[in-house]
Amino acid sequence: MELVVIDGLDASGKSTQAEMLVGHLRSLGKTCLLRTHPSDDNFFGVRSREYLYIEGRKAHIAAALFYMVDVIRSVVLYSWRRVDYVVFVRYLMGTAYLPNPLHKLGYHFFARIMPKSRRMFYLNISPGEAFRRIAASRERRERFEKPSELMKISRKALELARQKPWIVLDGDRSVDAIHDEIKSLMGFVRPRRPAQVPCRA
Repeated sequence: MELVVIDGLDASGKSTQAEMLVGHLRSLGKTCLLRTHPSDDNFFGVRSREYLYIEGRKAHIAAALFYMVDVIRSVVLYSWRRVDYVVFVRYLMGTAYLPNPLHKLGYHFFARIMPKSRRMFYLNISPGEAFRRIAASRERRERFEKPSELMKISRKALELARQKPWIVLDGDRSVDAIHDEIKSLMGFVRPRRPAQVPCRA
């Protein structure tokens, strides 16, 4: 089993890229399991999503903590499955939603106990582009889906993503361009452009 992680800000296209990748892998005859977080099939994921729509510091912390328990649950229940690839949407970067400096403490704690992979992709979308997509596609917005919150979370997440083993990709590009780059980095096609872009400040 090989773990693949696709993470990033809200509206960065994580789920879209994961679904496209799973479709590609299955077309090659590979077996795959896809998990998206927060999940909607267990108490922790459901509670995490509920808290995302509530204002206040307590709700802020609760959303992140329920989220991390949801991810740990997925690792325990699904990472041992006999499939070729397990693809996780959102993983350690959920800790970036914790208040400063808890996000660093949370990240390093969970990074010590969670499985790592050579295929951990962070979609580095600009906060402006993320908000443009959110405004165009969502009637109800989570508490973090505001320009000021997206900017803060983007800075924290990118700081964490600069550490190994994350691979930072330019998330402002087209869906197909990002998909092609992920496939090339996984060795399925020849790269059309440099595989890794400079981190956006």
